[in-house]
Amino acid sequence: MDKFRKSLLLSIKIGIGCSAAVYLAQHLQLDYAASAGTITLLTVMTSKWESLRLAGLRIVTFLQTVVLAWAVFTFIPNPWVAYGILLATVVFIAEISGWRATTSVNAVIAAHLLSDKNLDHAVWNEFGLVMIGIVIAILMNLYHANAINRKSLITHMRRAEKRLQEILEILADYLANCPQERSVWDEICALEQELQEYVHEAYEYQNNTFPSHPLYYISYFEMRYDQCQVLHNLHYEMKKIRTMPKEAAVISEYIRYLIPYVVEYNHPESQSEELARICNEMKKEELPQTMEALESRAMLYHILMDLEEFLVYKARFIRGLDEQQKRKYWKA
Repeated sequence: MDKFRKSLLLSIKIGIGCSAAVYLAQHLQLDYAASAGTITLLTVMTSKWESLRLAGLRIVTFLQTVVLAWAVFTFIPNPWVAYGILLATVVFIAEISGWRATTSVNAVIAAHLLSDKNLDHAVWNEFGLVMIGIVIAILMNLYHANAINRKSLITHMRRAEKRLQEILEILADYLANCPQERSVWDEICALEQELQEYVHEAYEYQNNTFPSHPLYYISYFEMRYDQCQVLHNLHYEMKKIRTMPKEAAVISEYIRYLIPYVVEYNHPESQSEELARICNEMKKEELPQTMEALESRAMLYHILMDLEEFLVYKARFIRGLDEQQKRKYWKA
């Protein structure tokens, strides 16, 4: 449904923007008025920041195309040879400069300049089309339903937290030798894929919002993705344990204690202290007498280190917040 809404909004903006651009070009009695709509189409399909960057590039490359056209058409009398050389030069410069997005519009401009016998008139005509196209595109891109998109990101945050809590519950059951009804591998892999999609949506939101503070959402989902990978490693360590030692029950209880704190506004300081206490208690216990038990104890230490890394990612995320982000987003 979210994809449907975005596609519908984009389609409406393109339809309105292109129509407005063509109407304005016709009202100003510019030749090739439909090209203004095409320029709007090719510019409105980007983010706000990309639209501004692309608008600047369109103006720069337009001037470049005009200068090249004047030089080529002046010294090469054959029109189709001149057009081929001009287009090849425009494409070459665009490719080596990383400006491929400007190629299609400049190719159309070159064709119009070739068709018009009065180069001065053609230049001003094309400049008018370019300006109308990019201005309308920028105006259309000012609206991106950011309030709705932000609510969607917050919903994703709550869902990611809930899924992490569910995975931790499964891992706690595994350490406690409880029956497993779901595949934890599948749960973790599915969440990793979802989090990658959430990161992509957060980048889209960032690129369509002029202030820089929405970087908060990107950092948050990347932190949760890192935590998800930690749980992947943690489960891998669990699978290596042949016989579950009695200390596993202590770690299982700790994970259950940790679950309610896997939320946005929690600083994991207390959870880190409790984990350190458990590690110290385990160090005081006697070493196992058999090799198998010793290996199982070593796996438990690896699990504890994974849990510590899980908490470190959250603490690092909090430390990375600037004052503006803390005022706007952080509530604890």
